[in-house]
Amino acid sequence: MNWYLIHTKPRQEKSALLNLDQQGYECYLPLLPTEKIRQGIIAIVDEPLFPRYIFIRLGRGETAKSWSPIRSTKGVSRLVSFGNEPAKVDDKLVEMLRSRENVKQKQPLRIFNTGDYVTVTEGPFVGIEAIYQMSDGEGRVMVLIELLSKRVKMSVEVAKLRKVG
Repeated sequence: MNWYLIHTKPRQEKSALLNLDQQGYECYLPLLPTEKIRQGIIAIVDEPLFPRYIFIRLGRGETAKSWSPIRSTKGVSRLVSFGNEPAKVDDKLVEMLRSRENVKQKQPLRIFNTGDYVTVTEGPFVGIEAIYQMSDGEGRVMVLIELLSKRVKMSVEVAKLRKVG
């Protein structure tokens, strides 16, 4: 048994995973918790670490499960191949991804509420206090800092902020 890679249709990784699981295939979709703004509210959603790809464990030989239903599975585009040979993925890579995924889920995400006082911990504005405004996209947030007696909006990486108090 080896791990291989499946290329999915756009935004159908979870659908392909579910359909392959229902057919009895062992699959793995590494997910990454991400902050997204949904209807004006920050929500934590699990996004695929590798968009449009999932791992599948397959065997070879007469006793192995047939590979032919894979390409006709809903959500699947194709099995990734180099020439006529399916691309094998090292078992250690999948094990490492699984172990890191579990560690990341245990680490709390930095979630701030509008109006929270925060301190910038890295970069040119280190040590400056700011007021958290909102998430600005992937890994960045908007804060208000006091600069020359005037409040200025600034975009900062969320990892470079710490809550005051």
